[in-house]
Amino acid sequence: MDHGIVTFLTDYGIAPVRLGQAVEERGFGSLFLTEHTHIPASRLTPYPVGAAEPQPLPRYYSHTFDPFTALAAIAASTRRIGLGTAVSLVSQHHPITLAKQAASVDVLSGGRFELGAGPGWNAEEMANHGVDPARPLARMLEHVAAVRTIWTEDEPEFHGEFVDFDPIWSWPKPARPLPVLIGGVGVKVLDRVLSHGDGWLPLPLYPIDFLRTRIAELRERAGRHVPVTLYGADPEKLTDYAEAGVDRVLFELADHEDPADALRQLDLLADFVS
Repeated sequence: MDHGIVTFLTDYGIAPVRLGQAVEERGFGSLFLTEHTHIPASRLTPYPVGAAEPQPLPRYYSHTFDPFTALAAIAASTRRIGLGTAVSLVSQHHPITLAKQAASVDVLSGGRFELGAGPGWNAEEMANHGVDPARPLARMLEHVAAVRTIWTEDEPEFHGEFVDFDPIWSWPKPARPLPVLIGGVGVKVLDRVLSHGDGWLPLPLYPIDFLRTRIAELRERAGRHVPVTLYGADPEKLTDYAEAGVDRVLFELADHEDPADALRQLDLLADFVS
């Protein structure tokens, strides 16, 4: 089982290049970054979503670097670790631009990038991007389909409900078939993984036995080994995750203003996998 790091990389914390190098130096297999273009000041959407008693939204949500820009810098200063988004809010991107960004990071990294995709949860943030908060999943899936078309065809065109363009030229293409990991834990998430994804990126919200059942169902329906990456894994449960069929865990690096604190947390996490 591979062990990686996921974090909200901010403008007040550890710098992208230093973090990437530290993750690689400690033997982790990958580094994934979150994404929020902005956070509306209205704060109408509760945090966490569905909470009976909403909590203040953590500061880091509104201070994150653009993940593609940060990952490009990390790609240039590392050699081995996999890089990815967990997750990119693909509904909030124009697919032509997103295809270019993701392919560019993949080529610059020598084929180390994976696109983790999710619909997002903040309704006002979606609305500011022109996304109907009532239909983010439908738009996300169509954007993924459009991006794949651009990646794989020399003169791609796409005509859908949300995305419409005649034949275009767009390079670079990814260095290899670029994996798309579908995030989520909802009732129908496996349908989305099977229809539009190359892997599943769940949160650790299921009991271990149910996670095992879901992974087995996914692979039985697919007729192949679908990779599963668990976001926010508990380092005390690595054996349970492996037995459930998880291929990679991402430890969440907590928010730190002092880079030295971030490095100390990485050292502690590295002890679990050494």
